[in-house]
Amino acid sequence: MSKIITEDHQEGEVQVFKKQSLLAETWRRLKKNWSAMVGLAIVVLLILMAVFADVLYDYDNVVIKQDIANRLQAPTSAHPFGTDEVGRDILARIVHGSRVSLEIGFLAVIFSLFIGGFLGAISGFFGGKIDNVIMRIMDVFLAIPGTLLAICIMAALGSSIFKLIIALSVSNVPVFARIVRGSVLTVRDVEYVEAARAIGCKNGTIIFGHVLPNSLAPVIVQTTLNIAGVILTIAGLSFLGLGVSEPRPEWGGMLSSGRAYIRDYSYMTMFPGLMIMITILALNLLGDGLRDALDPRLR
Repeated sequence: MSKIITEDHQEGEVQVFKKQSLLAETWRRLKKNWSAMVGLAIVVLLILMAVFADVLYDYDNVVIKQDIANRLQAPTSAHPFGTDEVGRDILARIVHGSRVSLEIGFLAVIFSLFIGGFLGAISGFFGGKIDNVIMRIMDVFLAIPGTLLAICIMAALGSSIFKLIIALSVSNVPVFARIVRGSVLTVRDVEYVEAARAIGCKNGTIIFGHVLPNSLAPVIVQTTLNIAGVILTIAGLSFLGLGVSEPRPEWGGMLSSGRAYIRDYSYMTMFPGLMIMITILALNLLGDGLRDALDPRLR
């Protein structure tokens, strides 16, 4: 937080005005949006649930161990969400499934953000032939639906957590490349960039030290929304049998295994479906709130 000091010559008084940083100003505006705060609270709870999943439920003895004697039990005090077709506690699997979904979602978006952001920054800053080549390559990837592209990559590479992250990252690179390019185009010719050029700063210093830090607002919003989309894609791929494989719990995979019992044991699909819905809703609410808080036209 910086201070601006002015002196009143007539009164002989010194007035101090505090100028809030962008982070503090964004947080102040975000707190006024109740839906965004609800989304943030839910996201924080999900992260805490994922971090302390091993403390809440033992992975080997509760989450993946089969107990045929207790299979297909309705929700009770011992099993609040019931048990699945092999006697595993559904609540415990949902808790550990949050770790899988959030871990893959965050890592995939971070990788795609770095790669797409780098390509978009170079494309927007230099323009010309470099811009044309990079954007035409991105257009080719954008012409393929993201989920279909991820399915093709998973079918080619095989099924594993690391390969799933690669598939989801590749399908999201063009989105970040276009957003970063658009943001860079709006700031690359402003006065402070021209001043940096005038004093002899290298292009890398200008891009990463001046241009990108002032282009982060739309990137932050898109990152939040993309995490929601990636988690939904993970659930879809696992539902199709191309994502996280058994016995490791994942919400989409739980939906897939429970669909055969949906008529008589609807809780097997209801609770994992609710977790997917709540997570996507919370991230979208947070993303919408960040968009409003970071919009300079609303300040």
